Amino acid sequence: METLTTLREHKKAETRRSLAAAALRLAMERGLDGVTVEEIADEAGVSRRTFSNYFTSKEDAVVAADRERIRALVTLVAARPADEGPWQALRASTAELYRDRPLPDVEWIEQLRLLRRHPSLIARQAGDQVALERDLTAVLVHREPDEEVARLMAATFLATIRTGIALWLEGAGEQRLPDLVDRLLSRVSVQGT
Repeated sequence: METLTTLREHKKAETRRSLAAAALRLAMERGLDGVTVEEIADEAGVSRRTFSNYFTSKEDAVVAADRERIRALVTLVAARPADEGPWQALRASTAELYRDRPLPDVEWIEQLRLLRRHPSLIARQAGDQVALERDLTAVLVHREPDEEVARLMAATFLATIRTGIALWLEGAGEQRLPDLVDRLLSRVSVQGT
């Protein structure tokens, strides 16, 4: 029974990734307004109903990869050694998350530019950032018991990351994102580090 559950979960994850990849690929080719949910489903080889089982809209499918990176970051921070300070855990997790990005990562640059061109995608990203701040605060409280400081640290960290990504995009990915982000994070002075 466990094997069936594992296989079923694997298939569901593959379908979700396939739909998200199709949505992003089509939106990058045609622009967000030039893509329908039906076209995304067709591209992924599934029905419209199957699409609706995974995503509420084409916008949700387009930002799915970004949401996966968010989940990965929270997981990495939670998995850092318990004796590591909160800011060090955030920096080390970010370095790990972005370590394997090629230089320049043209596809990711285009994805980020697409996300920033559409108000509906920007609104979804803003909501995701609020959720990420909440989730990071919950993880950081185990390292920094003062919840106010943990929340301030999470917010400062996320603002620094957003600034790094914006600078990276403006430079067309000329420098490695992890190096740029780490340099910015090293310039921030945070209580409890």
